[in-house]
Amino acid sequence: MIASSGLARRHVLKVCALATGLTDKSVALVYERVLHEQKSQAWLDHCARQVERVLDALETDHAARATPYWFGDAIGHANIAVAFALHFTREAHPPILSATRWPTLAAHADRCEALPVFQKIVQPFIPPQ
Repeated sequence: MIASSGLARRHVLKVCALATGLTDKSVALVYERVLHEQKSQAWLDHCARQVERVLDALETDHAARATPYWFGDAIGHANIAVAFALHFTREAHPPILSATRWPTLAAHADRCEALPVFQKIVQPFIPPQ
């Protein structure tokens, strides 16, 4: 699911790192919004900008590829990492993830979320109270 060496491996790992960063900042936004009595608008804005920059980078990278999945015709680790990051972000922050601003990512998420294996293991986001 990840190339064993070389440039192909580094490309997959880069996409996975971006997906992990997207998830991290999406979670940070949830924590700030839900768990803190006094919210820091500066922190919320900072995290939202970081999320948007990652989405821009992922959109640009994926849109430049002619294959249905990130690195070919078969699903790989990068696809799974991005799909789950997008799924969480869609559920936790619906206003942030715009299908019109990031159409390639929206199509990627839809394609992955339609897979039976994804539907079998995905869990709904239930924010802390």
